[in-house]
Amino acid sequence: MSNAQEKKRIALFGSTGSIGTQALDVIRSHANLFEVEILTAQSNDSLLIEQALEFTPNAVVIGDEEKFEKVKNALSPKGIKVFAGIDALEEVADFDTYDIMLAAIVGFAGLTPTLKAVSKGKIVALANKETLVVAGDIVMKTALENRAPVIPVDSEHSAVFQCLLGEARNPIEKVILTASGGPFLGKKPNFLVNVKRDHALQHPNWSMGAKISVDSATLMNKGLEMIEARWLFNLRPDQIDVIIHPQSIIHSMVMFEDGSIKAQMGFPDMKLPIQYALGFPQRIQNDFPRFNFKKFNELTFEEPDYKTFRNLVLAIEAMQKGGNMPCVLNAANEIAVWAFLKNRIGFLDITAVVEKTLEKITFIQQPTLDDYFESDGEARNFAASLLRM
Repeated sequence: MSNAQEKKRIALFGSTGSIGTQALDVIRSHANLFEVEILTAQSNDSLLIEQALEFTPNAVVIGDEEKFEKVKNALSPKGIKVFAGIDALEEVADFDTYDIMLAAIVGFAGLTPTLKAVSKGKIVALANKETLVVAGDIVMKTALENRAPVIPVDSEHSAVFQCLLGEARNPIEKVILTASGGPFLGKKPNFLVNVKRDHALQHPNWSMGAKISVDSATLMNKGLEMIEARWLFNLRPDQIDVIIHPQSIIHSMVMFEDGSIKAQMGFPDMKLPIQYALGFPQRIQNDFPRFNFKKFNELTFEEPDYKTFRNLVLAIEAMQKGGNMPCVLNAANEIAVWAFLKNRIGFLDITAVVEKTLEKITFIQQPTLDDYFESDGEARNFAASLLRM
């Protein structure tokens, strides 16, 4: 930035979700440092309008084209450009008018705008893990070629990123991702068979959207994070471990070749990694609650229950096999979680849908971007066909 007073212009993709609304809280608290350039939402037109009237971005996108007129009528008089539809996400990602894209669209839909941003050499604060799960090789290669910094927002990957600062010449032996274990830690299949939507959404430590809350309850979230970590930090699958840490105070750790371990700690609050990514390389003063070691007399760790939470095993197998398998895993999981949230299938059926889809879809060793799109579509169609059984 040319001078210290110049504000960073933020393009917030997925502004009405859990990460998006918390990011706007951060921006609101530091209006001297940040301004909003672009806001996008899929279907929550009312909240998008409210956000746009407050932050007066240059442009907004509403994914649901049926809601275009309502958004346009509300915002055009204020001089805010309004776009609609999936293609518009890529169109505004191509704008030159922003400095940082905060990629917070949930699921596969986040891939193309993120790819567009890195191909333009933009800084991407990445909160959409599915982008790297689906096409991590292509996204990170494109980022490298265009010198586009990718700064992780996921608390675990932000932790690893922070632990690696100043360690560029020191090889990593292992990355250890921590998991709270979700709301069903210690439970067995005979309990899980009766789990309903509302139980799965009650996460013990983090406040998150519905999709990620269910993924956290099935441990699929941790599997997706392992795949994301592989691409973000250029690791082999055998260099990534998961440990259950129910207190969620240590967000993740890095072990170096000498056996030394660095951990990043703090209260489980997503605003911290969001603020860190937007402010990087500066840390910004805030009034968030501080962790007090005197009040926490134990931090505990245990092995995941791979037998009960088989989604984690499926994700590890997909990561090890590589190719298009993580993409297939993600697509099947998105369909299965959607069905569970609609009370169409049971909690344990999520794993069954994912497993059957992984077995069905043809393996491609070195997929192109088109292959990823085809695999995603095939996996979704097959998973959906299972739900009609």
